[in-house]
Amino acid sequence: MVIHKDPFRQFQEELAALERKQQAEQASHETAAGRAKREFLALRDRYKLTVADVVAFFPEEEGIAYLQGLIAAAEANPRKTRTKKD
Repeated sequence: MVIHKDPFRQFQEELAALERKQQAEQASHETAAGRAKREFLALRDRYKLTVADVVAFFPEEEGIAYLQGLIAAAEANPRKTRTKKD
């Protein structure tokens, strides 16, 4: 008896097919605004845009929410201060 594909490879192919199906479903449900937001966030990361660029791009409520997220992240990770060596 000849096995054409080993079970692991078959599992990988089936998993990849499921992932492609999920991505296709997700893309079809994505709105134009959601797609624009995702693309802009990718551009922000790629081109190192400033906070002002991001806030100006989004509607006022989302800009405020973005700033609040930045503030919360900064408060969650307080700066470490240096101690003076004698």
